[in-house]
Amino acid sequence: MGAAKLRLYGTHFCHLCHDAELILHEAGILFVYVDITDDDVLIDRYAQQVPVLQRVDTGTELGWPFDVAQVISLCKSV
Repeated sequence: MGAAKLRLYGTHFCHLCHDAELILHEAGILFVYVDITDDDVLIDRYAQQVPVLQRVDTGTELGWPFDVAQVISLCKSV
């Protein structure tokens, strides 16, 4: 997979976030998991939307549900 760095915003008690992590792990896609419960600003922004995958360099976001093809497209987007 390319060099695009990704963040997965979620919470540790969210089953959809767990599903998103599994998709990324199974596809061998590297990402950083960010638990939004550690940051009030992130809670305000993402509480009703997690999981959200974000491309760090562009800020482009992909909301759930997503699949491997959509993640690869996100990584290739300019």
